[in-house]
Amino acid sequence: MLTKLKIFMPGENTRMILISTFIGIMAGLSIIGFREAVEFVHKYVFLWGYTLLGINDHDWRRFLLPLLPMAGAVLLIPLSLAFPGEVNGYSFPNFLRRVNLENGVMKAQNIVIKVISTALTIGTGNSAGVEGPIAVIGGAIGSLVGQKTRVSGSRMKVYIASGCAGGIAGIFNAPIAGIFFAAEIVLLGTYEISSFAALVIASALSTVVSRAYYGEVPAFPIPDYHMVNPFVEIPLYAVMAVIVAVLAVLYIRFFYYTRDKFAALPVHEQLKPIIGSFLVGSIGIAYPQVMGDGYHFIEQVLAGHGMVSVLLALIFLKGIATSITLGSGGAGGVFAPALFIGAVIGGAYGGIMHALLPNSTATAGAYATIGIGAFLAASTHAPMTAIFLLFEMTGNYEIIVPVMLTSILGTVIASRLYHDSIDTVDFTREGIDIHEGREVAIMKSIKVGKAITEDVDFISENANINQLLELFRMAKDSFYFPVIDHRGQMVGVVSMQDVKNILHDEQERVCHLVGAICSRDVIFLTPDDNLYDAMLLFDVKGIEEIPVVESAENKWVLGMLKRRDVIAAYNHEILKRGIAEKAESIRMLCSAS
Repeated sequence: MLTKLKIFMPGENTRMILISTFIGIMAGLSIIGFREAVEFVHKYVFLWGYTLLGINDHDWRRFLLPLLPMAGAVLLIPLSLAFPGEVNGYSFPNFLRRVNLENGVMKAQNIVIKVISTALTIGTGNSAGVEGPIAVIGGAIGSLVGQKTRVSGSRMKVYIASGCAGGIAGIFNAPIAGIFFAAEIVLLGTYEISSFAALVIASALSTVVSRAYYGEVPAFPIPDYHMVNPFVEIPLYAVMAVIVAVLAVLYIRFFYYTRDKFAALPVHEQLKPIIGSFLVGSIGIAYPQVMGDGYHFIEQVLAGHGMVSVLLALIFLKGIATSITLGSGGAGGVFAPALFIGAVIGGAYGGIMHALLPNSTATAGAYATIGIGAFLAASTHAPMTAIFLLFEMTGNYEIIVPVMLTSILGTVIASRLYHDSIDTVDFTREGIDIHEGREVAIMKSIKVGKAITEDVDFISENANINQLLELFRMAKDSFYFPVIDHRGQMVGVVSMQDVKNILHDEQERVCHLVGAICSRDVIFLTPDDNLYDAMLLFDVKGIEEIPVVESAENKWVLGMLKRRDVIAAYNHEILKRGIAEKAESIRMLCSAS
Protein backbone atom coordinates (compact mmCIF):
# COMPACT_ATOMS: atom_id res chain seq x y z
CA MET A 1 0.00 0.00 0.00
CA LEU A 2 2.78 2.43 0.94
CA THR A 3 4.58 1.60 -2.30
CA LYS A 4 1.48 2.54 -4.31
CA LEU A 5 1.01 5.76 -2.37
CA LYS A 6 4.64 6.73 -2.92
CA ILE A 7 4.00 7.58 -6.58
CA PHE A 8 1.63 10.36 -5.48
CA MET A 9 4.19 11.89 -3.10
CA PRO A 10 6.14 14.88 -4.46
CA GLY A 11 9.75 14.26 -5.41
CA GLU A 12 12.66 16.10 -3.87
CA ASN A 13 12.73 18.86 -6.49
CA THR A 14 8.95 19.29 -6.43
CA ARG A 15 9.02 19.53 -2.64
CA MET A 16 11.74 22.18 -2.81
CA ILE A 17 9.69 24.20 -5.31
CA LEU A 18 6.61 24.05 -3.08
CA ILE A 19 8.60 25.06 0.00
CA SER A 20 10.34 27.89 -1.90
CA THR A 21 6.92 29.14 -2.99
CA PHE A 22 5.77 29.24 0.62
CA ILE A 23 8.98 30.99 1.70
CA GLY A 24 8.56 33.61 -1.05
CA ILE A 25 4.96 34.35 -0.04
CA MET A 26 5.90 34.63 3.63
CA ALA A 27 8.85 36.88 2.77
CA GLY A 28 6.49 39.17 0.84
CA LEU A 29 4.09 39.34 3.76
CA SER A 30 6.95 40.03 6.17
CA ILE A 31 8.01 42.98 4.01
CA ILE A 32 4.54 44.50 4.34
CA GLY A 33 4.57 44.06 8.12
CA PHE A 34 8.12 45.38 8.41
CA ARG A 35 7.54 48.50 6.33
CA GLU A 36 4.31 49.23 8.19
CA ALA A 37 6.17 48.94 11.50
CA VAL A 38 8.81 51.45 10.35
CA GLU A 39 6.10 53.83 9.14
CA PHE A 40 4.19 53.45 12.41
CA VAL A 41 7.21 54.41 14.50
CA HIS A 42 8.09 57.26 12.14
CA LYS A 43 4.56 58.64 12.34
CA TYR A 44 3.83 58.23 16.03
CA VAL A 45 7.30 58.88 17.46
CA PHE A 46 9.29 61.03 15.03
CA LEU A 47 6.58 63.14 13.35
CA TRP A 48 4.43 63.38 16.48
CA GLY A 49 7.48 64.32 18.55
CA TYR A 50 8.57 66.82 15.89
CA THR A 51 5.19 68.56 16.17
CA LEU A 52 5.01 68.30 19.96
CA LEU A 53 8.43 69.93 20.38
CA GLY A 54 7.59 72.60 17.83
CA ILE A 55 10.80 71.97 15.91
CA ASN A 56 11.38 74.20 12.90
CA ASP A 57 14.32 75.67 11.01
CA HIS A 58 13.88 79.23 12.19
CA ASP A 59 14.37 79.32 15.95
CA TRP A 60 16.14 77.61 18.84
CA ARG A 61 13.75 74.64 18.83
CA ARG A 62 15.63 73.05 15.94
CA PHE A 63 18.31 72.16 18.51
CA LEU A 64 15.77 69.79 20.10
CA LEU A 65 15.97 67.52 17.05
CA PRO A 66 18.47 65.06 18.64
CA LEU A 67 15.83 64.16 21.23
CA LEU A 68 13.87 62.24 18.58
CA PRO A 69 16.54 59.69 17.57
CA MET A 70 17.55 59.50 21.23
CA ALA A 71 13.96 58.46 22.02
CA GLY A 72 14.37 55.54 19.63
CA ALA A 73 17.60 54.50 21.37
CA VAL A 74 15.89 54.65 24.77
CA LEU A 75 13.02 52.50 23.50
CA LEU A 76 15.61 49.92 22.37
CA ILE A 77 16.86 49.38 25.92
CA PRO A 78 14.16 46.94 27.15
CA LEU A 79 14.54 44.86 24.01
CA SER A 80 18.34 44.73 24.23
CA LEU A 81 18.15 43.77 27.91
CA ALA A 82 15.65 41.00 27.17
CA PHE A 83 17.67 39.64 24.23
CA PRO A 84 21.34 40.52 24.85
CA GLY A 85 23.56 40.26 21.79
CA GLU A 86 20.66 40.02 19.33
CA VAL A 87 19.50 43.64 19.05
CA ASN A 88 22.30 46.15 18.83
CA GLY A 89 24.66 46.91 15.97
CA TYR A 90 25.14 45.78 12.41
CA SER A 91 24.15 42.11 12.51
CA PHE A 92 24.41 41.01 8.88
CA PRO A 93 27.98 39.63 9.23
CA ASN A 94 26.76 37.44 12.11
CA PHE A 95 23.94 36.28 9.86
CA LEU A 96 26.47 35.30 7.17
CA ARG A 97 28.46 33.45 9.81
CA ARG A 98 25.40 31.49 10.89
CA VAL A 99 24.47 30.59 7.32
CA ASN A 100 27.89 29.71 5.90
CA LEU A 101 29.95 28.60 8.90
CA GLU A 102 27.39 27.28 11.36
CA ASN A 103 24.13 25.35 11.24
CA GLY A 104 21.81 28.06 9.92
CA VAL A 105 19.35 27.50 12.78
CA MET A 106 17.46 30.67 13.70
CA LYS A 107 14.61 31.31 16.09
CA ALA A 108 11.18 32.76 15.40
CA GLN A 109 11.96 35.51 17.90
CA ASN A 110 14.72 36.74 15.54
CA ILE A 111 12.01 37.98 13.18
CA VAL A 112 10.17 39.93 15.87
CA ILE A 113 13.38 41.34 17.33
CA LYS A 114 14.63 42.48 13.94
CA VAL A 115 11.32 44.16 13.01
CA ILE A 116 10.96 46.06 16.29
CA SER A 117 14.60 47.09 16.75
CA THR A 118 15.03 48.30 13.16
CA ALA A 119 11.71 50.15 13.20
CA LEU A 120 12.68 51.93 16.44
CA THR A 121 16.10 52.87 15.02
CA ILE A 122 15.18 54.05 11.53
CA GLY A 123 11.68 55.26 12.33
CA THR A 124 13.04 57.76 14.86
CA GLY A 125 15.59 59.22 12.45
CA ASN A 126 18.76 57.26 13.08
CA SER A 127 20.81 56.59 9.96
CA ALA A 128 20.54 52.99 8.72
CA GLY A 129 18.83 50.85 6.10
CA VAL A 130 15.97 48.37 6.13
CA GLU A 131 17.31 46.03 3.42
CA GLY A 132 19.83 44.11 5.54
CA PRO A 133 17.26 43.44 8.29
CA ILE A 134 14.60 42.36 5.78
CA ALA A 135 17.12 39.94 4.25
CA VAL A 136 17.76 38.52 7.73
CA ILE A 137 14.01 38.29 8.36
CA GLY A 138 13.52 36.43 5.08
CA GLY A 139 16.46 34.17 5.96
CA ALA A 140 14.94 33.44 9.38
CA ILE A 141 11.71 32.41 7.68
CA GLY A 142 13.67 30.05 5.44
CA SER A 143 15.49 28.66 8.48
CA LEU A 144 12.26 28.02 10.38
CA VAL A 145 10.78 26.22 7.37
CA GLY A 146 13.95 24.15 7.05
CA GLN A 147 13.76 23.18 10.71
CA LYS A 148 10.12 22.17 10.44
CA THR A 149 10.79 20.04 7.36
CA ARG A 150 13.99 18.63 8.94
CA VAL A 151 16.18 19.15 5.90
CA SER A 152 19.94 18.71 5.61
CA GLY A 153 22.39 21.51 6.29
CA SER A 154 22.95 22.23 2.60
CA ARG A 155 19.20 22.40 1.88
CA MET A 156 18.71 24.59 4.95
CA LYS A 157 21.23 27.00 3.45
CA VAL A 158 19.23 27.10 0.20
CA TYR A 159 15.99 27.87 2.04
CA ILE A 160 17.65 30.66 4.03
CA ALA A 161 19.04 32.17 0.83
CA SER A 162 15.59 31.89 -0.78
CA GLY A 163 14.10 33.90 2.07
CA CYS A 164 16.83 36.54 1.64
CA ALA A 165 16.17 36.71 -2.09
CA GLY A 166 12.48 37.19 -1.42
CA GLY A 167 13.15 39.94 1.11
CA ILE A 168 15.38 42.00 -1.19
CA ALA A 169 13.23 41.36 -4.27
CA GLY A 170 10.07 42.52 -2.53
CA ILE A 171 11.56 45.57 -0.83
CA PHE A 172 13.00 46.90 -4.12
CA ASN A 173 10.32 45.46 -6.42
CA ALA A 174 13.29 43.93 -8.25
CA PRO A 175 13.16 40.10 -8.42
CA ILE A 176 16.37 39.59 -10.41
CA ALA A 177 18.34 41.79 -8.00
CA GLY A 178 16.97 39.70 -5.13
CA ILE A 179 18.24 36.52 -6.79
CA PHE A 180 21.74 37.90 -7.29
CA PHE A 181 21.83 39.36 -3.78
CA ALA A 182 21.23 35.89 -2.35
CA ALA A 183 23.66 34.24 -4.78
CA GLU A 184 26.50 36.78 -4.47
CA ILE A 185 26.28 37.91 -0.87
CA VAL A 186 24.46 35.21 1.10
CA LEU A 187 25.67 32.09 -0.74
CA LEU A 188 29.04 33.75 -1.53
CA GLY A 189 28.74 32.89 -5.22
CA THR A 190 28.54 29.11 -4.62
CA TYR A 191 25.24 27.55 -5.68
CA GLU A 192 23.84 24.82 -7.89
CA ILE A 193 21.11 24.93 -10.53
CA SER A 194 18.60 23.46 -8.10
CA SER A 195 19.51 26.16 -5.56
CA PHE A 196 19.11 28.84 -8.22
CA ALA A 197 15.61 27.58 -9.00
CA ALA A 198 14.63 28.01 -5.36
CA LEU A 199 15.97 31.57 -5.35
CA VAL A 200 14.04 32.43 -8.51
CA ILE A 201 10.76 31.07 -7.17
CA ALA A 202 11.00 32.75 -3.78
CA SER A 203 12.11 36.04 -5.31
CA ALA A 204 9.27 36.04 -7.86
CA LEU A 205 6.54 35.15 -5.34
CA SER A 206 7.72 37.75 -2.83
CA THR A 207 7.66 40.41 -5.55
CA VAL A 208 4.13 39.37 -6.53
CA VAL A 209 2.92 39.76 -2.94
CA SER A 210 4.67 43.12 -2.53
CA ARG A 211 3.29 44.43 -5.82
CA ALA A 212 -0.20 43.29 -4.92
CA TYR A 213 -0.08 45.49 -1.80
CA TYR A 214 2.02 48.46 -2.91
CA GLY A 215 1.54 48.38 -6.67
CA GLU A 216 4.16 48.11 -9.41
CA VAL A 217 6.18 51.03 -8.12
CA PRO A 218 10.01 50.87 -8.06
CA ALA A 219 11.91 51.74 -4.90
CA PHE A 220 12.92 55.07 -6.49
CA PRO A 221 11.30 56.93 -9.39
CA ILE A 222 14.30 56.85 -11.73
CA PRO A 223 14.22 59.51 -14.49
CA ASP A 224 14.76 58.53 -18.12
CA TYR A 225 18.41 57.84 -18.74
CA HIS A 226 20.35 58.37 -21.93
CA MET A 227 24.01 58.82 -22.81
CA VAL A 228 24.67 62.10 -24.65
CA ASN A 229 28.16 61.43 -26.01
CA PRO A 230 29.60 57.95 -25.31
CA PHE A 231 33.13 58.96 -26.34
CA VAL A 232 33.16 61.63 -23.64
CA GLU A 233 31.00 60.02 -20.97
CA ILE A 234 32.50 56.51 -20.89
CA PRO A 235 35.91 57.89 -19.77
CA LEU A 236 34.11 60.11 -17.27
CA TYR A 237 32.29 57.11 -15.84
CA ALA A 238 35.60 55.27 -15.57
CA VAL A 239 37.04 58.16 -13.55
CA MET A 240 33.92 58.16 -11.37
CA ALA A 241 34.43 54.43 -10.72
CA VAL A 242 37.91 55.15 -9.34
CA ILE A 243 36.54 57.91 -7.08
CA VAL A 244 33.72 55.63 -5.91
CA ALA A 245 36.18 52.81 -5.11
CA VAL A 246 38.39 55.06 -2.99
CA LEU A 247 35.40 56.50 -1.11
CA ALA A 248 33.95 53.02 -0.57
CA VAL A 249 37.18 51.84 1.05
CA LEU A 250 37.31 54.95 3.25
CA TYR A 251 33.70 54.33 4.26
CA ILE A 252 34.32 50.68 5.19
CA ARG A 253 37.42 51.51 7.21
CA PHE A 254 35.72 54.40 9.00
CA PHE A 255 32.65 52.25 9.70
CA TYR A 256 34.69 49.69 11.64
CA TYR A 257 36.94 52.33 13.18
CA THR A 258 33.84 53.98 14.65
CA ARG A 259 32.48 50.68 15.91
CA ASP A 260 35.80 49.89 17.60
CA LYS A 261 35.85 53.30 19.27
CA PHE A 262 32.34 52.84 20.65
CA ALA A 263 33.24 49.32 21.82
CA ALA A 264 36.16 50.77 23.79
CA LEU A 265 34.11 53.64 25.21
CA PRO A 266 34.10 53.30 29.04
CA VAL A 267 30.35 53.76 29.53
CA HIS A 268 27.44 51.38 30.06
CA GLU A 269 26.48 49.46 26.92
CA GLN A 270 22.90 50.75 27.01
CA LEU A 271 24.11 54.36 26.98
CA LYS A 272 26.15 53.99 23.79
CA PRO A 273 23.17 53.97 21.37
CA ILE A 274 21.82 57.06 23.13
CA ILE A 275 25.15 58.84 22.68
CA GLY A 276 25.24 57.79 19.05
CA SER A 277 21.68 58.99 18.48
CA PHE A 278 22.54 62.35 19.98
CA LEU A 279 25.48 62.73 17.58
CA VAL A 280 23.37 61.73 14.57
CA GLY A 281 20.62 64.13 15.61
CA SER A 282 23.21 66.89 16.01
CA ILE A 283 24.38 66.32 12.43
CA GLY A 284 20.71 66.35 11.40
CA ILE A 285 20.25 69.88 12.74
CA ALA A 286 22.29 71.25 9.84
CA TYR A 287 21.86 68.33 7.42
CA PRO A 288 18.53 66.58 8.08
CA GLN A 289 19.05 64.55 4.88
CA VAL A 290 21.30 62.11 6.79
CA MET A 291 18.49 60.97 9.07
CA GLY A 292 16.52 57.78 8.48
CA ASP A 293 17.04 55.65 5.39
CA GLY A 294 17.33 58.74 3.17
CA TYR A 295 15.03 57.43 0.42
CA HIS A 296 13.20 60.74 0.03
CA PHE A 297 16.41 62.66 -0.58
CA ILE A 298 17.72 59.99 -2.95
CA GLU A 299 14.65 60.66 -5.11
CA GLN A 300 15.53 64.36 -5.20
CA VAL A 301 19.12 63.68 -6.19
CA LEU A 302 18.03 61.30 -8.95
CA ALA A 303 15.75 64.03 -10.25
CA GLY A 304 18.80 66.29 -10.58
CA HIS A 305 18.15 68.48 -7.54
CA GLY A 306 20.63 69.46 -4.87
CA MET A 307 23.52 71.90 -4.71
CA VAL A 308 26.91 70.39 -5.46
CA SER A 309 28.37 71.75 -2.22
CA VAL A 310 25.60 70.09 -0.19
CA LEU A 311 26.01 66.80 -2.06
CA LEU A 312 29.77 66.82 -1.44
CA ALA A 313 29.20 67.34 2.28
CA LEU A 314 26.59 64.57 2.42
CA ILE A 315 29.02 62.04 0.89
CA PHE A 316 30.92 62.11 4.17
CA LEU A 317 28.17 63.06 6.61
CA LYS A 318 25.90 60.17 5.65
CA GLY A 319 28.78 57.73 6.08
CA ILE A 320 29.62 59.27 9.45
CA ALA A 321 25.99 59.20 10.61
CA THR A 322 25.54 55.56 9.56
CA SER A 323 28.80 54.52 11.19
CA ILE A 324 27.77 56.23 14.42
CA THR A 325 24.26 54.74 14.41
CA LEU A 326 25.33 51.14 13.86
CA GLY A 327 28.69 51.43 15.62
CA SER A 328 27.06 52.71 18.80
CA GLY A 329 24.49 49.90 18.86
CA GLY A 330 21.56 51.02 16.75
CA ALA A 331 19.85 48.36 14.66
CA GLY A 332 19.71 48.34 10.87
CA GLY A 333 21.62 47.69 7.68
CA VAL A 334 24.05 49.43 5.35
CA PHE A 335 22.32 48.86 2.00
CA ALA A 336 20.23 52.07 1.95
CA PRO A 337 23.12 54.25 3.20
CA ALA A 338 25.25 52.80 0.38
CA LEU A 339 22.57 53.78 -2.13
CA PHE A 340 22.40 57.27 -0.58
CA ILE A 341 26.17 57.79 -0.66
CA GLY A 342 26.36 56.47 -4.23
CA ALA A 343 23.60 58.84 -5.33
CA VAL A 344 25.23 61.94 -3.82
CA ILE A 345 28.66 60.97 -5.18
CA GLY A 346 27.17 60.61 -8.66
CA GLY A 347 25.05 63.74 -8.26
CA ALA A 348 28.00 65.88 -7.20
CA TYR A 349 30.30 64.44 -9.86
CA GLY A 350 27.65 64.72 -12.56
CA GLY A 351 26.82 68.27 -11.57
CA ILE A 352 30.45 69.31 -11.91
CA MET A 353 30.94 67.47 -15.22
CA HIS A 354 27.72 68.85 -16.69
CA ALA A 355 28.74 72.38 -15.72
CA LEU A 356 32.10 71.87 -17.47
CA LEU A 357 30.76 69.96 -20.53
CA PRO A 358 27.08 70.85 -20.87
CA ASN A 359 26.75 69.70 -24.49
CA SER A 360 28.54 66.37 -24.07
CA THR A 361 27.23 65.02 -20.77
CA ALA A 362 23.91 63.98 -19.28
CA THR A 363 22.40 65.73 -16.30
CA ALA A 364 23.50 65.21 -12.70
CA GLY A 365 20.57 62.82 -12.11
CA ALA A 366 21.94 60.38 -14.68
CA TYR A 367 25.30 60.24 -12.90
CA ALA A 368 23.52 59.88 -9.55
CA THR A 369 21.70 56.84 -10.95
CA ILE A 370 24.98 55.20 -12.00
CA GLY A 371 26.56 56.22 -8.70
CA ILE A 372 23.98 54.17 -6.78
CA GLY A 373 25.06 50.97 -8.50
CA ALA A 374 28.77 51.79 -8.44
CA PHE A 375 29.01 52.51 -4.71
CA LEU A 376 26.77 49.59 -3.77
CA ALA A 377 28.99 47.25 -5.80
CA ALA A 378 32.26 48.66 -4.45
CA SER A 379 31.20 48.53 -0.79
CA THR A 380 29.59 45.06 -0.89
CA HIS A 381 31.76 43.47 -3.62
CA ALA A 382 28.53 42.38 -5.32
CA PRO A 383 28.54 43.95 -8.80
CA MET A 384 25.85 41.72 -10.32
CA THR A 385 23.38 42.71 -7.62
CA ALA A 386 24.06 46.38 -8.30
CA ILE A 387 23.84 46.02 -12.08
CA PHE A 388 20.50 44.21 -12.08
CA LEU A 389 19.07 46.42 -9.35
CA LEU A 390 19.68 49.50 -11.50
CA PHE A 391 18.43 47.79 -14.63
CA GLU A 392 15.19 46.67 -12.98
CA MET A 393 14.57 50.06 -11.40
CA THR A 394 15.05 51.93 -14.67
CA GLY A 395 13.82 49.37 -17.18
CA ASN A 396 16.25 51.10 -19.55
CA TYR A 397 18.71 48.90 -21.42
CA GLU A 398 20.90 51.92 -22.24
CA ILE A 399 21.94 52.10 -18.60
CA ILE A 400 23.60 48.67 -18.72
CA VAL A 401 26.92 49.79 -20.26
CA PRO A 402 27.79 52.59 -17.81
CA VAL A 403 26.54 50.72 -14.75
CA MET A 404 28.49 47.60 -15.77
CA LEU A 405 31.63 49.65 -16.29
CA THR A 406 31.43 51.56 -13.00
CA SER A 407 30.25 48.60 -10.91
CA ILE A 408 32.88 46.14 -12.12
CA LEU A 409 35.71 48.67 -12.21
CA GLY A 410 34.74 50.10 -8.82
CA THR A 411 34.60 46.63 -7.26
CA VAL A 412 37.96 45.58 -8.70
CA ILE A 413 39.72 48.73 -7.53
CA ALA A 414 38.07 48.68 -4.10
CA SER A 415 39.04 45.03 -3.55
CA ARG A 416 42.63 45.83 -4.54
CA LEU A 417 42.79 48.77 -2.15
CA TYR A 418 41.12 46.82 0.67
CA HIS A 419 40.49 43.10 0.57
CA ASP A 420 37.24 43.12 2.53
CA SER A 421 33.74 44.22 1.74
CA ILE A 422 31.70 45.88 4.47
CA ASP A 423 30.34 42.44 5.44
CA THR A 424 33.61 40.49 5.74
CA VAL A 425 35.90 42.64 7.89
CA ASP A 426 35.11 40.75 11.10
CA PHE A 427 35.93 37.42 9.46
CA THR A 428 39.32 38.65 8.28
CA ARG A 429 40.07 39.96 11.76
CA GLU A 430 39.48 36.43 13.05
CA GLY A 431 41.69 34.94 10.34
CA ILE A 432 38.71 33.44 8.47
CA ASP A 433 38.13 33.70 4.74
CA ILE A 434 34.39 33.13 4.64
CA HIS A 435 34.52 32.39 0.91
CA GLU A 436 36.67 29.32 1.54
CA GLY A 437 33.83 27.43 3.16
CA ARG A 438 33.00 25.89 6.50
CA GLU A 439 35.74 23.24 6.59
CA VAL A 440 38.57 25.73 6.10
CA ALA A 441 36.95 28.13 8.56
CA ILE A 442 36.88 25.40 11.23
CA MET A 443 40.55 24.58 10.60
CA LYS A 444 41.44 28.26 10.90
CA SER A 445 39.46 28.60 14.12
CA ILE A 446 41.54 25.94 15.95
CA LYS A 447 44.88 27.09 17.32
CA VAL A 448 48.01 24.95 17.18
CA GLY A 449 48.34 25.20 20.96
CA LYS A 450 45.22 23.04 21.38
CA ALA A 451 46.57 20.16 19.29
CA ILE A 452 50.28 19.82 20.10
CA THR A 453 51.95 16.87 21.79
CA GLU A 454 53.71 18.40 24.79
CA ASP A 455 55.54 15.24 25.85
CA VAL A 456 58.43 15.68 23.43
CA ASP A 457 62.08 14.62 23.50
CA PHE A 458 64.81 17.02 22.42
CA ILE A 459 68.58 16.82 22.33
CA SER A 460 71.46 19.22 22.93
CA GLU A 461 73.52 20.42 19.99
CA ASN A 462 76.60 19.30 21.97
CA ALA A 463 75.47 15.65 22.25
CA ASN A 464 77.24 13.04 20.11
CA ILE A 465 75.64 10.76 17.54
CA ASN A 466 75.60 7.72 19.85
CA GLN A 467 73.45 9.68 22.28
CA LEU A 468 71.17 10.64 19.41
CA LEU A 469 70.85 7.00 18.29
CA GLU A 470 69.88 6.03 21.82
CA LEU A 471 67.19 8.70 21.69
CA PHE A 472 65.91 7.25 18.42
CA ARG A 473 65.86 3.77 19.97
CA MET A 474 63.86 4.91 23.01
CA ALA A 475 61.39 6.98 21.02
CA LYS A 476 58.07 5.31 20.23
CA ASP A 477 56.78 7.14 17.20
CA SER A 478 58.91 10.26 16.70
CA PHE A 479 61.25 10.69 13.72
CA TYR A 480 62.24 14.33 14.27
CA PHE A 481 63.82 15.82 17.38
CA PRO A 482 64.32 19.51 18.20
CA VAL A 483 67.97 20.44 18.82
CA ILE A 484 68.54 23.01 21.57
CA ASP A 485 71.47 25.21 22.53
CA HIS A 486 72.93 25.87 25.98
CA ARG A 487 70.08 28.31 26.73
CA GLY A 488 67.44 25.70 25.97
CA GLN A 489 66.22 27.39 22.77
CA MET A 490 65.72 25.47 19.55
CA VAL A 491 68.46 25.87 16.93
CA GLY A 492 67.41 23.13 14.53
CA VAL A 493 65.85 19.72 13.97
CA VAL A 494 67.58 16.36 13.53
CA SER A 495 66.20 13.22 11.88
CA MET A 496 67.45 9.73 11.06
CA GLN A 497 68.12 10.96 7.54
CA ASP A 498 70.80 13.29 8.93
CA VAL A 499 72.83 10.46 10.51
CA LYS A 500 72.51 7.63 7.99
CA ASN A 501 75.92 8.35 6.37
CA ILE A 502 77.88 7.76 9.60
CA LEU A 503 75.91 4.92 11.15
CA HIS A 504 78.61 2.31 10.40
CA ASP A 505 81.62 4.26 11.75
CA GLU A 506 81.91 4.03 15.54
CA GLN A 507 84.60 6.71 15.73
CA GLU A 508 82.54 9.12 13.64
CA ARG A 509 79.51 8.53 15.86
CA VAL A 510 81.51 9.46 18.96
CA CYS A 511 83.28 12.48 17.46
CA HIS A 512 80.43 14.06 15.53
CA LEU A 513 78.14 16.39 17.43
CA VAL A 514 74.42 16.72 16.75
CA GLY A 515 74.82 20.44 16.13
CA ALA A 516 77.08 19.72 13.17
CA ILE A 517 74.60 17.53 11.30
CA CYS A 518 71.18 18.93 12.27
CA SER A 519 69.08 21.01 9.91
CA ARG A 520 69.16 24.58 11.16
CA ASP A 521 66.98 26.22 8.54
CA VAL A 522 63.73 24.63 9.74
CA ILE A 523 60.10 25.63 9.81
CA PHE A 524 58.29 25.97 13.12
CA LEU A 525 54.91 26.98 14.49
CA THR A 526 53.72 28.96 17.48
CA PRO A 527 50.68 28.19 19.67
CA ASP A 528 48.75 31.07 18.09
CA ASP A 529 49.08 29.72 14.54
CA ASN A 530 46.06 27.85 13.20
CA LEU A 531 45.70 24.28 11.99
CA TYR A 532 44.91 25.30 8.42
CA ASP A 533 48.30 26.96 8.03
CA ALA A 534 49.93 23.98 9.75
CA MET A 535 48.33 21.54 7.31
CA LEU A 536 49.56 23.63 4.38
CA LEU A 537 53.10 23.34 5.75
CA PHE A 538 52.72 19.58 6.15
CA ASP A 539 51.63 19.26 2.51
CA VAL A 540 54.20 21.66 1.04
CA LYS A 541 57.17 20.23 2.98
CA GLY A 542 56.04 16.60 2.86
CA ILE A 543 56.72 16.07 6.57
CA GLU A 544 54.75 14.57 9.45
CA GLU A 545 55.91 16.67 12.43
CA ILE A 546 56.62 20.35 13.04
CA PRO A 547 58.17 21.78 16.22
CA VAL A 548 56.12 24.32 18.16
CA VAL A 549 58.00 27.11 19.93
CA GLU A 550 56.93 29.93 22.20
CA SER A 551 57.52 32.65 19.60
CA ALA A 552 59.80 33.56 16.70
CA GLU A 553 61.99 35.54 19.12
CA ASN A 554 62.00 33.02 21.99
CA LYS A 555 62.28 29.55 20.55
CA TRP A 556 61.57 27.59 23.71
CA VAL A 557 60.25 24.22 22.56
CA LEU A 558 56.67 23.69 23.72
CA GLY A 559 55.98 20.49 21.82
CA MET A 560 55.60 18.87 18.41
CA LEU A 561 52.57 19.10 16.12
CA LYS A 562 51.92 15.94 14.16
CA ARG A 563 49.75 15.57 11.09
CA ARG A 564 47.56 13.01 12.87
CA ASP A 565 47.07 15.49 15.76
CA VAL A 566 45.68 18.05 13.30
CA ILE A 567 43.24 15.54 11.84
CA ALA A 568 42.17 14.39 15.31
CA ALA A 569 41.58 17.98 16.49
CA TYR A 570 39.56 18.75 13.36
CA ASN A 571 37.40 15.63 13.75
CA HIS A 572 36.83 16.44 17.42
CA GLU A 573 35.68 19.96 16.56
CA ILE A 574 33.36 18.67 13.83
CA LEU A 575 31.84 16.16 16.26
CA LYS A 576 31.44 18.82 18.95
CA ARG A 577 29.75 21.24 16.56
CA GLY A 578 27.56 18.51 15.12
CA ILE A 579 26.30 17.55 18.58
CA ALA A 580 25.67 21.22 19.44
CA GLU A 581 23.83 21.82 16.16
CA LYS A 582 21.67 18.73 16.61
CA ALA A 583 20.85 19.72 20.18
CA GLU A 584 19.93 23.23 19.06
CA SER A 585 17.74 21.88 16.25
CA ILE A 586 15.92 19.56 18.66
CA ARG A 587 15.46 22.36 21.17
CA MET A 588 14.09 24.65 18.45
CA LEU A 589 11.65 22.00 17.24
CA CYS A 590 10.46 21.34 20.78
CA SER A 591 9.98 25.02 21.55
CA ALA A 592 8.19 25.58 18.24
CA SER A 593 5.80 22.74 18.86
